[in-house]
Amino acid sequence: MSATPSGAAAPGATHPHLAVHDLSVRYGRTEAVSGVSIEVPRGALVTIIGANGAGKSTLLNAVMGVLPSRGGIRFDGREVSALPLEARVGLGLSLVPERRELFADLSVEDNLRLGAFRRRRDEREGALEDVYAQFPRLRERHRQLAGTLSGGERQMLAMGRALMSRPSLLMLDEPSLGLAPKIVAEVFERLVALRASGASLLLVEQNARAALRVADYAYVLELGSVTTHGPAAAIADDERLVESYLGMGGAEY
Repeated sequence: MSATPSGAAAPGATHPHLAVHDLSVRYGRTEAVSGVSIEVPRGALVTIIGANGAGKSTLLNAVMGVLPSRGGIRFDGREVSALPLEARVGLGLSLVPERRELFADLSVEDNLRLGAFRRRRDEREGALEDVYAQFPRLRERHRQLAGTLSGGERQMLAMGRALMSRPSLLMLDEPSLGLAPKIVAEVFERLVALRASGASLLLVEQNARAALRVADYAYVLELGSVTTHGPAAAIADDERLVESYLGMGGAEY
């Protein structure tokens, strides 16, 4: 493990799928993210853990293009920091936001189709079948209004909608938020299955126990800066980090 206040990239990744270098984000006079550097190797599940207010969500939104930032963002070897959100989606980057942002008055299937509005019709149909294969419950409820789903089903719908664009790298912001431990386990099992299918994932999560159990590599964010990073298993074994973080975010599954 390493402790580098300025942030550091995961070692050994020659051609990372995502490489963020010296990224900073300001809200007025406040610097919410300061000089953060992270990498997501291809086919890996990387997690960012930290307390509320550490800058985790801000970092994801900056990488997605929702928030302006300073620094470098390379995706698939291409510098994308100047590209708008829509262009980043087109390149294969997608974000499942913390609030899920579903259309409550639309059906499950209509919500899903909105995630593929940029795709051709034949691509949309193929993507829809892929999502239903990964989330059979969404197929069962495809005519049901999104606002009537349970919390776990809404999270699965948010993930499914993001997958409709067929991203090569999926970012998730607090997918376990507000869910019962049994549902958290199911959501994280889906993340493991996505990684097994070849997807790269960047997971922001306050439930450090769950995140470190499934991740390959982890970064710890404190007050907007990376303070520690290393293999997820090594982070989980660090007594100081166990005391500081692993009690957070609900029950272990």
